[in-house]
Amino acid sequence: MMDMEKLGAELLAGRQGGAIRDMANSPEAKKLGAAIDPAAAERAVRSGDAAQLKALLSQILSTDEGKALAEKLSRFGNGK
Repeated sequence: MMDMEKLGAELLAGRQGGAIRDMANSPEAKKLGAAIDPAAAERAVRSGDAAQLKALLSQILSTDEGKALAEKLSRFGNGK
């Protein structure tokens, strides 16, 4: 599995790095960051446990901020 810090650095260094940085610094992302347990999120990602990842994603998407961020990511992924 790829190192998460290395993956993050590569994403930010790419041609869409500025847009990714803007999303990560958005009010929605900051509120979500304060609402989730970073250690639990890291464990879920590092372990690759599908049930933990699904629970984390459900927790995020159950908030207004999570829904707004998901919409931004969807538009970003579609090149809009």
